Amino acid sequence: MPIPKYSDIQVPALKLLTENDSLLLREFEAPLAEHFGLTESEVSQEYASGNGKIFYDRVSWALSYMNMVGLVRKPKRGTYQISDLGEEKLLTPDRIGAFIRDQISKRTLDDKTQNSPESPQFEEDNLTPQEELYKSYTQIQITTYSEIIDVILSKTPREFEKLVVMLLQCMGYGGEIKSSGKVTNYTNDKGIDGIIKEDILGLGRIHIQAKRYNRNNSVGREEIQKFVGALATAQSNKGVFITTSSYSKGAIEYAESLNGATTVILIDGAKLAEYIYEYELGMQVEQTIKIKKMDSDFWDSMDVISEE
Repeated sequence: MPIPKYSDIQVPALKLLTENDSLLLREFEAPLAEHFGLTESEVSQEYASGNGKIFYDRVSWALSYMNMVGLVRKPKRGTYQISDLGEEKLLTPDRIGAFIRDQISKRTLDDKTQNSPESPQFEEDNLTPQEELYKSYTQIQITTYSEIIDVILSKTPREFEKLVVMLLQCMGYGGEIKSSGKVTNYTNDKGIDGIIKEDILGLGRIHIQAKRYNRNNSVGREEIQKFVGALATAQSNKGVFITTSSYSKGAIEYAESLNGATTVILIDGAKLAEYIYEYELGMQVEQTIKIKKMDSDFWDSMDVISEE
């Protein structure tokens, strides 16, 4: 039989989790293959690019989407458990696909409104191959951005502080200065979580505040004001405030009103994920696809058959 689509795998995978306390990704493959009646050859079938097995990849995407909408959770890396919401939705399994599509659609829209990469709007039934490719690429990006924030939220606040210091270094701040970035002491940090030295003598410094907040817990004006106060105490006029969530309107307006005396850059969760993706911090290239077109200069330089 044909290898099932990831959307067809979701309900069986969810049911499998009700029979087990938790499962690693690789532990889904055999029982799901048996459920769908796949042959060994079908389970082992790889993409034409040679970039991994098709069925395993679709199982991974099925779990990824269910994790994004809260039907499953990941208590630790690579391990999946069914959530209370997942058990509730399994009472009406025929509605799960629509629920996932609806939630993903809402989440994608939310991500786009928070500075995620914009994709052109196309009529679904009238996409060119180029548009289909770009649409898929953008969807993969947005899904990965969401996974990045999910993983960060599973880590400790201390690890998040280390992460944002590494990110700013990856972005070029601190240049080639040895030990240009550091995380401040966990206790008595005086409102500063990290520092980037911009020159060898340390005359120029960027101070960092990092808040690992849940997506629905926005950073307010008061927290930005406290950070500005901490910058004044540190005799610094440059700060970066980074959060995994978002900023209130008041917080954004306050940061913009500082008029250069003190500069505070606000990076929200959407932008944070985009920077981590763009600067490849903790990322790896999964696949490179080359799209080629005819070189018109090359072919036009050749003589054509004359019409007699």
